[in-house]
Amino acid sequence: MKIYNSLTRRKEEFVPLEAGKVKMYACGITVSGEAHIGHAFQALVYDVFRKFFEKQGYKVLYARNYTDVDDKIIAKSRETGIPADVYAARMIEKIDGEMRRARVDEPTLWLKATEHIGDIIAFIEGLIEKGHAYPGGNGDVYFSVDSFPAYGQLSGRDKEDMLDGVRVENDECKRSPYDFALWKAAKEGEISWDSPWGKGRPGWHIECSAMNRAAFGDCIDIHGGGRDLIFPHHENEIAQTEALTGKPFARYWTHNGLIKVNGQKMSKSLGNVVLLSDVLDRFSDEALKFALLSSNYRGDLNVTDDLFPNAEAHLVRFYTIIERAESAFPCEQGGEEEIDSRFDEAMSDDFNTALALSDLFGYFKEASRLLAAGDPRARRIVNQIRKTYSLLGLFRYDAKEYLSRHAREEEAPEAVRALAEERWAARKNRDWARSDALREEIARMGYAVKDSKDGYTLTKM
Repeated sequence: MKIYNSLTRRKEEFVPLEAGKVKMYACGITVSGEAHIGHAFQALVYDVFRKFFEKQGYKVLYARNYTDVDDKIIAKSRETGIPADVYAARMIEKIDGEMRRARVDEPTLWLKATEHIGDIIAFIEGLIEKGHAYPGGNGDVYFSVDSFPAYGQLSGRDKEDMLDGVRVENDECKRSPYDFALWKAAKEGEISWDSPWGKGRPGWHIECSAMNRAAFGDCIDIHGGGRDLIFPHHENEIAQTEALTGKPFARYWTHNGLIKVNGQKMSKSLGNVVLLSDVLDRFSDEALKFALLSSNYRGDLNVTDDLFPNAEAHLVRFYTIIERAESAFPCEQGGEEEIDSRFDEAMSDDFNTALALSDLFGYFKEASRLLAAGDPRARRIVNQIRKTYSLLGLFRYDAKEYLSRHAREEEAPEAVRALAEERWAARKNRDWARSDALREEIARMGYAVKDSKDGYTLTKM
């Protein structure tokens, strides 16, 4: 099994720290706002990691965190007039509810920064004792970047560009502009805790290091998160953790790509943030998963206007074949082991869900062919698909129920679908004249056909 390691910038064979066990931590959500599609993408990716490790026989201890105190949350507290801890608790409850709607499973451990203040303070004290951190004299405590020569190993940044994209405060108490805050003195009215340096709160970066160590000890197998966290967050985590322990923090660093919306970076400033709740109000949780997992997890995901409608349309076609196979052969047992083997082969190559999902089109085409021939092997294919692809959160519904809820009224009748299948076969055979003739015949029946690299969709004209 190979995993792409962001630290070494190559795929590596997975070798756990302890045989048969995986310790994995993924940076979760800062609860200053509602869950968006990027949060769902990251949560789904690491849920899939965990489940595939378990399928391979590993015992997985998987932790995610909620950042429930930081500058953004305090700003929201001021804006709303709601105490920061109350605001954070309400947002966590709301985000948890949306993740349950998306049917993304809970991690083994949920960690919250405010529940680990003692661990954070002890961590900072250890860094000060070892000469890697210093009180600034104003109630803040800083990490000394110069004290850790390996700083920059994850991001590959030189000192000249380390400050690019990072807010640098004009603080005379810092020895170097590269140093970052481990503890921040509380301003009037802010949430705070007592510490050896006065009332204050933890810096963002120290939270994950301290929670990691409290949950797992000095070293973990996999540390993950979105690619935007590589610098400065994960770079700073490595520095402060390895400075304290003298050991490699994580054996594998993994990062999922970012979200674009119709080709543009998703951001509040552009007003194009896609909320998870809005997607789930319109589409099934399985359409969400199919869409998010249809590309490589390390690449950026472009959320186009037709991404989720197309995913739902594919699933309706698949569930239609499932329903026909289960109705035609209600007592047929067993499966097709080759489907499971191909799935494991794809997933063992850096969790290649895109390849695993692309195989579905061929499987369902074969099942449809077998159904037309009255061959019970169609049911065995469907059985195996249900069993294998449940790991990705797919095909877990009763087929009739799914179709009743998600097949649109304009879903093409059987005669139109048969022509569309014939046309698709003609295209694959490069019989363009026949393909064009069938498109016109489909149009006369009131439907438009749209092609993609994975198949086609039909919509009522």
